[in-house]
Amino acid sequence: QVHLVESGGGLVQAGGSLRLSCAASGLPFDTVVMAWFRQAPGKERVFVAAMDGSGVGRDYIDSVKGRFTISRDNDKNTVYLQMNSLKSEDTAVYYCAGARISWIGIRNRKFDYWGQGTQVTVSS
Repeated sequence: QVHLVESGGGLVQAGGSLRLSCAASGLPFDTVVMAWFRQAPGKERVFVAAMDGSGVGRDYIDSVKGRFTISRDNDKNTVYLQMNSLKSEDTAVYYCAGARISWIGIRNRKFDYWGQGTQVTVSS
């Protein structure tokens, strides 16, 4: 059985930083594309960033480029999202997701496995 467990969310002031972690179990981690999504209050869940199994391929939405960094440690079956220069509009529940899928068109791919989410609140 696959489990994804996020941690690291919290309350931070604008301009601050947080690092989210997602520990995975029950899947061949180094072959799985891992991604972060977020859902702000009253809005749909949206793609934020993704990384392929090798750690070479990365993709980010424009609004987080230069501020967020996705990384992974395949020995620890963990993916991270380092978030710097946080803004109030980054406030959301952040979810990690995984799937054995093609990297092409990754933002629109369907992910099979999801964590429970972790709240990130940025105060202005």
